[in-house]
Amino acid sequence: MMRDVMRLKASIATLLVCSAPWSIAARDRPPPIAAEAQDAPVFSARSELVVLDVLVRDRKNAYVAGLSQDAFTVEEDGVRQAIQFFAESGVSATVGLLIDSSGSMTSEEEAVIAAVGAFAETSNPEDQIFALTFNERVRSVLPPAISFTGDAPMLREALTQAFKPWGRTALYDAIAAGFDYLERGTRQRKALVIVSDGGDNASRTPLDQVVGKVEASNTVIHAVALTDRGERDANPKILKSLAETSGGTSFQPGRHSQVREALRLIAHDIRNSYTIGYVSTNTALDGRLRRIRVTAEATGGRDLRVRTRQGYVAR
Repeated sequence: MMRDVMRLKASIATLLVCSAPWSIAARDRPPPIAAEAQDAPVFSARSELVVLDVLVRDRKNAYVAGLSQDAFTVEEDGVRQAIQFFAESGVSATVGLLIDSSGSMTSEEEAVIAAVGAFAETSNPEDQIFALTFNERVRSVLPPAISFTGDAPMLREALTQAFKPWGRTALYDAIAAGFDYLERGTRQRKALVIVSDGGDNASRTPLDQVVGKVEASNTVIHAVALTDRGERDANPKILKSLAETSGGTSFQPGRHSQVREALRLIAHDIRNSYTIGYVSTNTALDGRLRRIRVTAEATGGRDLRVRTRQGYVAR
């Protein structure tokens, strides 16, 4: 097993995005993706694992644990692939929380802080969790000496000090910075959880580069869209699209009390996902989107429903 883990570490593509320091000012630094983004690495079907987070539920929507590697079938563009790495559900992850702290979030402060605490309490105790807030700038919530924490009270207190809603929204800059921060983590599984209204009116990072990063990475995006009908820049559809592309979930709570439950459910999804890796039989590095389909079978003929990323780009 340890040999498989070391092979996975060596195989997962590294996203070359800008550094995410303690305070990242969109107007004071170069674009977060800059020249590196043009050559942002994606999965090489020739030599690297395509890594999938796979969530399995039954017809009652309950998580299905305890499945073996033989229970899964992976197809890429209709061609069956040999599974070369497998980890059961419950494996720890590196998880980033991206919290919108622009002026549009003023009424959400208490709900968001409480929900983040609930998320940390529900997560795997071995998870590496970090948080970034963003308005016109992207800032780390944790102090410089602490990169990650699984301590819910610490995270809640740090967010309380950092969450001061004001200004415009640099959502796409925050996602780019989140991808970069994830690379500091040592866990094989990676996820970003976005809490925002989906609007962006301050980023220097264009949306198409963000989408490209999502398509080219192992990272699963989850989203909680907090929208106000009076907010013209709100765009929950983009959050839902990013989540679906990566194999994650999206929520649009109608009340403040539902924000906590949405983040708690996301934490459960992250904790209960399987990890599957394969090397594609298609060696053409053509920059095209490869469609992925994963199915699972259980003894007794139970009807299982599988959720994972839709595909990846091979360059």
